[in-house]
Amino acid sequence: MLEVIHNDHRNINQLLRILRKKVKLLENDENIDYRLVKKIITYLINYADKYHHPMEDLIYAYYLKYRTVSHEVAIRLSNEHKLIKQVTIELKELVEMVLLDAIVPKQQCLKKLSVFIELQATHLMYEESQVLPAIRDSLSADDWANLEQQWEHNHYNDPLFGDHIGEEYKALANCINQH
Repeated sequence: MLEVIHNDHRNINQLLRILRKKVKLLENDENIDYRLVKKIITYLINYADKYHHPMEDLIYAYYLKYRTVSHEVAIRLSNEHKLIKQVTIELKELVEMVLLDAIVPKQQCLKKLSVFIELQATHLMYEESQVLPAIRDSLSADDWANLEQQWEHNHYNDPLFGDHIGEEYKALANCINQH
């Protein structure tokens, strides 16, 4: 399960690199493809929020139930997941406004995109450097078997980075392969 999470993090970081390039283009007064930005956000909502974060939350809840950690550490991951979800929805709404030809100041787009990227990147770094190593070092083979059994009915296929790319993500997959 941890390998799935690590792989998801690598994939999300690829998407963040694309978004960083979009920010640079905006900073240089160049146009960006907001449809591509929307595809990235849609993917993160449909995949990360529905599968990736719930898997992390399951593992983390199990870890907290059977291991002793400070209260601050115990609630940080859950709070960050909620904040990321909120910021993602706000960014999605802004991008949808742009795609509907609403007048949206460039600075507002830059700020929302930059905040989103920074929040995601900081969160991934926290998980990779602190949360996941602590969990890996703490849980036994029996713990992982228990978690796998709990997750078994929640198996999923990644529609962007998996074996079969969903039709709605083919253009984004091509963009990823070009970077």
